[in-house]
Amino acid sequence: MAGIEIIFTLGFVTLAGILAIIFALLLSAWILKQPKGEKKISALSDRIYEGAMTFLNSEYKPLTGFVVIVAIIILLTSIPNQAAYAFIVGAFSSALAGNIGMRIATKSNSRAAVGAKEEISKGLKIGFSSGAVMGMMVVGLALVGLTVIWNFAPDPSIIIGFGFGASSIALFARVGGGIYTKSADMGADLVGKVEEKIPEDDPRNPAVIADNVGDNVGDVAGMGADLFESYAGSIISAITIGYAVTQNQVNIPILSGLGTKLILYPLLLAAFGVLAAMIATGLVRPGRGSDIGSLHSALNKGVFGSAIIMAIFAFLLTYKYLGVINPFYAMISGLAAGIVIGLASEYFTESRFGPTRSIAEASQTGPATNIVTGFSIGLSSTLIPVLAVCAAIGLSYYFAGLYGIPIAAVGMLSTLGMTLATDTYGPVNDNAAGIAEMGEMGSEVRERAEKLDAVGNTTAAIGKGFAIGSAALTSIALFAAYISKVGISPSLLSIQQPRVMIGLFIGGLLTFVFSALTMSAVGKGASAMVKEVRRQFKEMAGILEGETEPEYQRCIEISTNTGLRNMVLPGGLAIVVPIVVGLWNPQVLGGLLAGAIVTGLLLAITLANAGGAWDNAKKYIEEGNLGGKGSEAHAAAVTGDTVGDPFKDTSGPALNILIKVMSMVSLLFVPLFI
Repeated sequence: MAGIEIIFTLGFVTLAGILAIIFALLLSAWILKQPKGEKKISALSDRIYEGAMTFLNSEYKPLTGFVVIVAIIILLTSIPNQAAYAFIVGAFSSALAGNIGMRIATKSNSRAAVGAKEEISKGLKIGFSSGAVMGMMVVGLALVGLTVIWNFAPDPSIIIGFGFGASSIALFARVGGGIYTKSADMGADLVGKVEEKIPEDDPRNPAVIADNVGDNVGDVAGMGADLFESYAGSIISAITIGYAVTQNQVNIPILSGLGTKLILYPLLLAAFGVLAAMIATGLVRPGRGSDIGSLHSALNKGVFGSAIIMAIFAFLLTYKYLGVINPFYAMISGLAAGIVIGLASEYFTESRFGPTRSIAEASQTGPATNIVTGFSIGLSSTLIPVLAVCAAIGLSYYFAGLYGIPIAAVGMLSTLGMTLATDTYGPVNDNAAGIAEMGEMGSEVRERAEKLDAVGNTTAAIGKGFAIGSAALTSIALFAAYISKVGISPSLLSIQQPRVMIGLFIGGLLTFVFSALTMSAVGKGASAMVKEVRRQFKEMAGILEGETEPEYQRCIEISTNTGLRNMVLPGGLAIVVPIVVGLWNPQVLGGLLAGAIVTGLLLAITLANAGGAWDNAKKYIEEGNLGGKGSEAHAAAVTGDTVGDPFKDTSGPALNILIKVMSMVSLLFVPLFI
């Protein structure tokens, strides 16, 4: 009977994943039926699509080589051979989710602009539907991949390979895409908006197409791969701890006797989360209001609605399936922490609230005060998320022991299909605003598109908050699994042990070095972009008069080369350093993981929220406040926004992948360390 129950459960989870994929395909078909716009608008969308696919195809070449090399290394070690195949499947699934999501996003941008021309709610619906395609593809492919692998090889040592593959691709995609997008964005703003005083997304700016392409390769493909591995990683960590409980490696009295149900429970939670997200998409119905608050409220209905539906599903599932309600409380603590982190991100980055407005007001006295105020807001914004994560850790452990911590992470990401939909909505409508400007669709359409874009900045910050919070919980669970598997006594991880202190410092240092490398890469790319844009303005007569079309392709090539060239070292550090340290001493590696988790969480929140607040402070001024566009306050805000670009879209979001990659690598390569 137990075997039949396992087969039925895995079949149900697989079916939920397949339904998510079908749901995404149906949404894609609806989007592609929407009007694409007249020839000029359609051509702009096509150019963005082609640029995005050029980068992605170029990125896949070195990544394919990396995947093959790592798979061969795994096959040559004492790690189970099946882990190498799981690694390949995880890498492929992560890349596929990001690829499909980006294809639909780049097909949706002009349609969202045309929809906004008809009615602002239509633009929101198209943008959200495009995001839902990404959200559902991510959860669908993850569930199908995980269940298929577990069905053929029910061993945590093997399924961790899937997580490592997904994490590796996510790290390189996030870093490479982030460097690409911010090199283009900063270069376009510094010369176009600051020096030449032309509007954002003005077609006379040679970097404008590269900037719009960057929104997709960084914030769509990169974010999709990022949250794919967050989602898969949380489930894998719960399976790993659940398996340890069943093998009596971890003692949790209240869960004794549940056996394989502890392994299948996180998969079932994720499956019901998919259903909750699909149901909640019907709740995203914009009202008649066209202000930012009402638009944001429409998206919030989906986020909070999916959370409520999921809570009901989780209670019934836990009560009926486990017969012990405690894991439900652990799951709810994670889900609640995710919502708190999202709301905190909204408060610190939305122009309706005090923090972002204080940055705008500080802009009146110049860029220096804008930057100081913005960075202080980013630092302050760590308080609520960190307390929320601490509460989730404490409560989940109280209710379900060590098993409760990864279950809290699964709970936080259980409605990812919805939260990722509202996140990916942002870059789609950012592109729509750019197309409205470049395609000369009129001031009213541009104004509507900018409102949709402003809402997208906040939803993107909320999505990053969920990713960062879940990264902390998942990494802690993986860290605990590493300690259990490597056999280190808790007393040997005391800070009184010199080796542990060495590891703590190395781990903390890694997050800063990683951030420095990614920001430096953006700086180099932006410098090259500035020089190229200046060259074209100087040497190609008629660009600023609108008589000559800029050489957009040159700027796309600069961003592509910068992103691909500079993603190798930061990504390589995350994989090589834990292996080297682990071969030296597993005790030091334990300290390294702990140090990286703490500093990575704090840095990621600071950078993501500071960048989001700077961006929306600029948009608040552009709405006509504090002097509006062209004022000294606006110029200062543009500078602050430019500084915040690599904060929120390159280094910040990549840090949460960094700490999970290192945890995955450490856990996968334990056989080499012992």
